Amino acid sequence: MSKQITYSPAYTLVPTYECFNRCTYCNFRVAPDQDDWLTLEKAEKILQKLQHQSICEILILSGEVHPQSSRRKAWFQRIYDLCQLALSLGFLPHTNVGPLSFTEMETLKTVNVSMGLMVEQISPKLLQTVHNYAPSKRPELRLQQLEWAGKLKIPFTTGLLLGIGETLKDCWETLDVISQIHHRWHHIQEVILQPHSPGQKQTLITPAFNYHQLPEIIAKAKEILPESITLQIPPNLITEPQCLLDCLAAGARDLGGIGPKDEVNPDYPHHTHQGLINLLATNGWQLVPRLPIYPQYDSWLSSSLQFAVNSWRIRTGNLKSLNQTFRTCFKT
Repeated sequence: MSKQITYSPAYTLVPTYECFNRCTYCNFRVAPDQDDWLTLEKAEKILQKLQHQSICEILILSGEVHPQSSRRKAWFQRIYDLCQLALSLGFLPHTNVGPLSFTEMETLKTVNVSMGLMVEQISPKLLQTVHNYAPSKRPELRLQQLEWAGKLKIPFTTGLLLGIGETLKDCWETLDVISQIHHRWHHIQEVILQPHSPGQKQTLITPAFNYHQLPEIIAKAKEILPESITLQIPPNLITEPQCLLDCLAAGARDLGGIGPKDEVNPDYPHHTHQGLINLLATNGWQLVPRLPIYPQYDSWLSSSLQFAVNSWRIRTGNLKSLNQTFRTCFKT
């Protein structure tokens, strides 16, 4: 029997690229008031075209409107409405839009099957460098989100960004804090290990993270984190096929959401679906689709969300059929 590597058949909706943070490595951000927000009408047309293509997860990924901005309420409402729209059309939403208030998280829980936020790194020294103009990247604020997600019983994804000025010791400390929070609430589904990959829009002048270090980091992460947390790596940011296989051999078991475009790293297109299947097969791995919520968390959802998830679990019961269907809509 072949070993399984999972991924989520996903599509990303971006309510807005505007963001009040100015992280020097960012290739996503547009300055505040310089971006037209995604309308519900346009989103509906996009989602309708995706129906019957076996796209399961709709990732709502947004730049951040300042918590004190007069437009914060409208921004949050747009995010909520997009989640509700995705649900109404048969998709499963997963939201990652930066730090939220407890009330905002509680509200989004009603229209999301899971949520996420990267911790990145907890080292305060980064506030003097890459996060010097990024108020919402304060470590205590990001870790508070993980705590609140646990209290609210929200299945959660978090992760580390590698190559932004941290040391390996910083990485181990960040993983250790994530582990401690998970032990309190048992809510973290996945930890992403994401190598910084330079793009055309960033202002930071630094080489890409040496992804050949990833197998070592993955092996150490497996020692620090509980076995119940899945380690995720982004395959489009590991451009050497053998290194990707080495990462899986070291213990990574998920490739994240894969769709037409990586909005955070637009300069790095995803592998073709068949290309990934062929590559993994050389090492005895099978590529298997999954939902954005892991089965052990289904009971945390409202009855209406449980119904939506269960419908997808029935569909994904035939993995061969789902994979075949998804190949037809995997364009990049």
